[in-house]
Amino acid sequence: MKVSLKGVHKFVETEAGTQKILQNINLTINKGDFVAIMGASGAGKSTLLYLIGCLDFPSIGQIYLEEIDVVNQPESVREKIRLKNIGFIFQNFNLLPNLTAIENVELPLQILGLPHNKSLKRSESLLRLVGLDHKSNELPNSFSGGEQQRIAIGRALANMPGLLLADEPTGNLDLKSGKAIMEVVRSINENQHITTIIVTHDPKIASFADKTYYLEDGRLIQTAL
Repeated sequence: MKVSLKGVHKFVETEAGTQKILQNINLTINKGDFVAIMGASGAGKSTLLYLIGCLDFPSIGQIYLEEIDVVNQPESVREKIRLKNIGFIFQNFNLLPNLTAIENVELPLQILGLPHNKSLKRSESLLRLVGLDHKSNELPNSFSGGEQQRIAIGRALANMPGLLLADEPTGNLDLKSGKAIMEVVRSINENQHITTIIVTHDPKIASFADKTYYLEDGRLIQTAL
C-alpha cells in the first residue's frame, strides 16, 4: 500500500494556547517500503502514525492510502480501511487476557465475519509464522513479553493488511527480545511485501528499516538511507 501525506499539520488547543504537534509534513512511502520514524518523546511520532492509520484526523492537509484521501472519508469508510487494510502493533501488546493466543489472533477475522474454519486455519498459520504454534491454547499471562509481542504481530497480520504500523514495538522488551521481534517484522516485510512503518526512539531498532525519517518539534527535518 502506498502512503502519501501532503501539507499535514496537527494542532491542539490547550489553556496555554495552540500547540503545534505536526507541522507541514510531506511524505511518500511506496508500496512494500520499510520505514522508521525517529524522534524524542513528544516529537509527534505516534501522532503521525495514528494519522496514517486513520485513528486521528489532521488539522490541515491530505493523507492518501493508495488513491483514497482518507481525511475526507466518513468514519464508516475509515473504519473499514482500518479493519481490512491496516495492521497495528502497539508497545503494550494489547492482548485480551481471557483469550488464548490463537483466539487473540483470530479476533480480527471474527470481526470481519470470516467463517470459523477459515479464520482458525489462518490463525494457526500466523502463529506458526511467529514461532508460537506449539503454545496456541495458552493465555497471554503464560508468555514472556517477547512472546506476547509475537502474538500481537500475528494478530496484526490476520486481515492480510497492505500496511503494517508499529508504535514503539520493542519499548517494553529487553535488547535480545527486541532484536528478535524486529527480525520477525523485517522478514514479514521482505517476504510479504507489506508496507511497514515503525516509530521508535532507538537507532538500533530503526536500523532494521530501509529508510529512516527524523521528527523534531513536529517537523520532518532529515532523511537518511
